[in-house]
Amino acid sequence: MTLGRAIELAVAALILLAGVVLYRRRDKSDSYGSQGAVILFVVSAIVAIHALRLMEYRPGKASAEMIQERMQ
Repeated sequence: MTLGRAIELAVAALILLAGVVLYRRRDKSDSYGSQGAVILFVVSAIVAIHALRLMEYRPGKASAEMIQERMQ
């Protein structure tokens, strides 16, 4: 893991922590909770997925061979 990816993962953890703090500090009369906290949870998940390269395209053997044939 590169330094940039590690920093990005740390930022995701900080955003998640901010969401937890925001959710825990909500008003007890509010039965729905904090929408801002939920948005922070979603943003944190997206940043973590990007940092861990979980959505990166990795072609299979057949796709790699097809690309090689097209380039010749």
